[in-house]
Order: sequence, then structure tokens, then C-alpha cells
Amino acid sequence: QVQLVESGGGLVQAGGSLRLSCAASGNIKSVNVMGWYRQVPGEQREWVARMSSSGSTNHADSVKGRFTISRDNAKKMVYLQMNNLKPEDTAVYYCNLVEVFGGRQYWGQGTQVTVSS
Repeated sequence: QVQLVESGGGLVQAGGSLRLSCAASGNIKSVNVMGWYRQVPGEQREWVARMSSSGSTNHADSVKGRFTISRDNAKKMVYLQMNNLKPEDTAVYYCNLVEVFGGRQYWGQGTQVTVSS
């Protein structure tokens, strides 16, 4: 019912910047939380950042001060601005949407971010 499509991943050098985008479509409930997760193959998926439809944000300690989540409700988009990237940021990044009242959860297909030293 809801589809999420990420874009913007790629290969960058340490210290560089990248902006990820996630486009949402379908029957989207207005009261929701959108966020970003990342995962290295063979490891557990890690929460990175979240932003509610009302504008509140949270960032994981590992990325706070370097990454910034934002969203444009009119465009049905959520973004992750990543600055001062480190090799340990290398992972597949996933977009996520949670409906606050219904509890339904949706995931994008993921986009690869690789940071070289």
C-alpha cells in the first residue's frame, strides 16, 4: 500500500558528503514517523535517525553532529544529509515509515553507501 524508494547512495572518500533521498507513495497516513536505518552484511540493522510528521527529530549518537534528517511532507520525501563521512559509515541504508495509529511499517529496498579511506 505504501512504497518507499531510496536514491543517492554511492562511493565517496572519507570526509566527504552525500545526501540520501527517499520518495514515498501510496496511501500514506498523515501521522507517521519516517527514518533511516543501516546494515552491514552479517550484522544487525542499526537505527540512524527518525523524524515525525510533526517535525521532531532524533539521531543516533554515532552520527549526531554529522548526519541530519529532514523531510518535505508536500513532496512526500525524507532526506539524510551525511557530512564528514567515515569508513565505518559504509553500509546499506534503508528508508522506513511507521504509521503511528495503525502500527504498520514499511521499508525501502536500500541504497549502498561506501566510504573509502
